[in-house]
Amino acid sequence: MKGGRGGIRRVVKVAALAVSCLLALVLASFALPVETWRTGELPAPPLDVVPGGPEVRLPPRVWIDTDAACGTGERNDPDDCFALLLLIARTPGIEVVGVSTVFGNAPLADTDAVARDLLARLRGVGVPVPPVHTGASGPTGTRGGAGETPGARALRHAMEEGPLTIVALGPLTNLAEAVRGAGPLAGHRLVAVMGRRPGHLFHPAEGEGDGVLFGHGPVFSDFNFAQDPEAVRQVMATDIPATLVPYEAARSMTITADDLARLEASPESAWVAERAGGWLGFWDDMVGIGGFYPFDLAAAVYVADPTALDCAAAHGSVTRDEKLLLFPRHPLALLVGPEARADTRPVIYCTAMRPRPSAGIVPLLAGVSGR
Repeated sequence: MKGGRGGIRRVVKVAALAVSCLLALVLASFALPVETWRTGELPAPPLDVVPGGPEVRLPPRVWIDTDAACGTGERNDPDDCFALLLLIARTPGIEVVGVSTVFGNAPLADTDAVARDLLARLRGVGVPVPPVHTGASGPTGTRGGAGETPGARALRHAMEEGPLTIVALGPLTNLAEAVRGAGPLAGHRLVAVMGRRPGHLFHPAEGEGDGVLFGHGPVFSDFNFAQDPEAVRQVMATDIPATLVPYEAARSMTITADDLARLEASPESAWVAERAGGWLGFWDDMVGIGGFYPFDLAAAVYVADPTALDCAAAHGSVTRDEKLLLFPRHPLALLVGPEARADTRPVIYCTAMRPRPSAGIVPLLAGVSGR
C-alpha cells in the first residue's frame, strides 16, 4: 500500500516537473524575436486598404461622446482631451453641436468633470464651445430603472435635427440608448474607436520597456468595446454607417515628450499636455518607445480629414474570436474581415495614418496653425 502511494507521488512529481519545464519553455519563447510575439498579431485575411480610404461623406454637424480622463491618473490616457481640443478648437468646417460624457477611462463623475473643465478653458480663450450632457455611468442594462440619461436624450434630439457625425471616443452606451426605437439612421455617420482583426492583440512590444514579460506588455484590450459589448451589438444591428478607427491606426503616430513641450504654445493645449505627463511616463517605463499612441486622436484626425487615414471597406460583427481562446476574459470581440456573411455588416476599417502625422498635428493642436 505504501509502495503504491509512493509510486503515485513519484508520478505526480514527475508530471509537475514536466509541466513546469514546459511552462518555462513557453515563457522563454517570448524572449525570441518571433514576429507574432512582437506584434501580437496572428495572420488574418488581408483587407483591400485604400490610401486615403474609400470616399465617405461625413456630416459637418458633429457630436462627441467622450470618456475624457486626462489628469485623473497615470494609467488613464489623455487621448480624449487631444481629440476634443482638435475638433472643437482647431478644425474649421465642422460644427460640434454637443458633447456627451460616459464612463470608461474613469468613473463618470471624473470624465464629466474633465470634459467640462477643458471646454471651460476653451471658452475662456474665446473658442465657441458646445453644451456638455452627462451620460451613462455604467454598461447597458446595469442602471436598472434609472431612466434615460441627459446625454442619450440630447444626442437623440441632435440626430432628429439633421445628419450627424457621431464621434464615439468611449463605450457606445450613450449611443445605444439614443438609437433605441429611433427611425432610419443611414443619414448619420458613426466614427468609433474600436474593432480589430481576428487573432490580433493590442500589444505594443516594439520598444525596450520593462513590460510584463521580456518587454512584452502591457497587453491592452479593445477597451471601448470591452466596457459594453452589448451596446456595440445593439448599435451594429442598426443601419447607421460606421467607420472604425482601431489601435492599429493610432500606432502610426507617437506623441513624445518633445511634442508635449511644443503644446506649451497655448494655454489650452498646455493644460492638456500637463495632464498627459503621467501617461507618457507609463509608456516610457512599460513599452519603452519614448512616447504613446494617441488612440482617440486618430479618430479626431479622421473626422477633420477622412483622407488622412488609410482605410478599407470591410465587414464587422460582434462575435467570439476563436483564435484567442486563451483569453476568456473578453470572449466577445468586434471583429473585422474582408468577407460579407449573414452575421456581418459593412464598415470602414482604418489601418494607418499618414507617415509622421505628428509633424502636422502637434502644431495644429498647439494653435500654431489652424483657427
